[in-house]
Amino acid sequence: MGKAGKTLGQVLEKYSISQTNLANALGVGRSNIYRWTNEVRDPNSETVLRIVAALEKINPNAAKEFKNLYMSD
Repeated sequence: MGKAGKTLGQVLEKYSISQTNLANALGVGRSNIYRWTNEVRDPNSETVLRIVAALEKINPNAAKEFKNLYMSD
């Protein structure tokens, strides 16, 4: 599996953002967030961009960290 889900899980935990909160901001079911953070499925590239936008609305620092971690080697 890809890096997005693992990175997303780390950021949600660090910034105390619930899966439900992110799911509501994205307009998806919480089960999708669960699948991504537990590396059952990977979000596609379009969804990664939507995740960044949703995180920016919830916590800009979380969005910045997600982008930095996701883009790093």
